[in-house]
Amino acid sequence: MKRAAFIGTGSMGGALVRAACRSIGADQVVIANRTAAKAEALAAETGCTAVPDGRAAVEAARYIFLGVKPHMVKDLLTELAPALDGGKVLVSMAAGLTTETLAGWVSAGTPVLRIMPNTPCSIGKGMTALCAAPGTAEEHLVAVEEILRASGRVERLEERLMDAFSAVAGCGPAYVYPFLEAMADGGVLAGLPRKQAVAFAAQTLLGAAALVLETGEHPGALKDAVCSPGGSTIEGVAALERHGFRAAVLDAVEAAWRKNAALGKS
Repeated sequence: MKRAAFIGTGSMGGALVRAACRSIGADQVVIANRTAAKAEALAAETGCTAVPDGRAAVEAARYIFLGVKPHMVKDLLTELAPALDGGKVLVSMAAGLTTETLAGWVSAGTPVLRIMPNTPCSIGKGMTALCAAPGTAEEHLVAVEEILRASGRVERLEERLMDAFSAVAGCGPAYVYPFLEAMADGGVLAGLPRKQAVAFAAQTLLGAAALVLETGEHPGALKDAVCSPGGSTIEGVAALERHGFRAAVLDAVEAAWRKNAALGKS
């Protein structure tokens, strides 16, 4: 029996498939997708095994990762529930769906865990939150951490905070890319070649984020360290503030958080 099956190989599912193949070996990963050709292409890329459908994936592995849209989960689990008996472990990445809700759609006693990953997992630079239904054995949490080890940082979190986490880390890359593009556009406006402007902006964001993680310094303190009195950096920061930069980011995270919470109630 394989260690991990992934049902749904879209952007997020595909990112975790790539990470799992690096973590535990492609020979331990099986995948299925509604469009079979998509799963077959990913299998050819990573070396894992594509199977015809979700039921075949469940039957082939112990840890079953669901990478389908939240509104599709109930029907899929109703279909797969009989195959989930016999020691299978369910791991959902559907935003808004609690472990309690998920447990109600499978056989009693099936261990249920949730993860919230982001797309940088595909290159080992991701951030994933992990939680589990009350009473879930420690071995299952450890196993999921091991399967996702090569995806980046995996951190356990109280389930009540998962929607907030998703609004920051799951949705966050989509907030960062327009900022990065805008920085590069500014560089082009100032005369930099496009390719270099993008590279300079991307490396700057990468380095700034790494400095926060590695030093533990407050982002505000690190910002202050770059801002000389009367200098060009504080002029740029003042321009961001005049245009409501921080308020816009706060609004974006809050909007995503509210949407995640609504998904769990629909």
